[in-house]
Amino acid sequence: MVKAILDERSSRVYWILDDKRKKICTGNLTPGITVYGEKTIEIDGVEYRLWDPFRSKLAAALINDLKQFPFKEGSRVLYLGASTGTTVSHISDIVGEGGVIFAVEFAPRVANEFIDRCAKYRKNIVTIVEDARKPEKYVGVFGKVDIVYCDIAQPDQTEIAIKNCNFYLKDSGYLFLIVKSRSINVAKEPSKVFDEEEKKLENAGFQHVQTIWLAPFDKDHALIVAKK
Repeated sequence: MVKAILDERSSRVYWILDDKRKKICTGNLTPGITVYGEKTIEIDGVEYRLWDPFRSKLAAALINDLKQFPFKEGSRVLYLGASTGTTVSHISDIVGEGGVIFAVEFAPRVANEFIDRCAKYRKNIVTIVEDARKPEKYVGVFGKVDIVYCDIAQPDQTEIAIKNCNFYLKDSGYLFLIVKSRSINVAKEPSKVFDEEEKKLENAGFQHVQTIWLAPFDKDHALIVAKK
């Protein structure tokens, strides 16, 4: 018998035994509508979307023993680098109708795909087509957020994240920073790059919470969790 087992870190993330393998998933906020071709499973009248860790770095981090998971029903999230909506859609499932995600994507073509695949079906997503380096220009963000999630493969990605946090992250809020070491310095060991980005956050007044390497799902990537 297939069951959905609640993850102990969240009241909105589940594990399902599918094809004799344990897989992570979220309850689908828009039953019958998928975002990136993900498999769905219905259990006791609830539709669950399998969360692919090879497509979503947040899912990879959860599988790789992420300790702090502040995303919950009603959370307010500023998401930098929304792309076509894979991870955003699962966060949308988690925060539910009482939460909101301000999803920033700079490339108009990608933003249009994001809207067509994801945002137009989900009322808790506000799409912002803007450069994440210029948070002062965002239209649609209201109030402070609980979490800033940054997945932008740029050499100055940490500085971009810090600037956005200074504008929008509430006191004691969390920063989830995806670091692609090769985008910062291709010649340096990833571990040294991650250490340097942690120091930048600490120098900016953040408390380092955890760094999770994302292999084997993403090579030379890590998620740095910090608290304001």
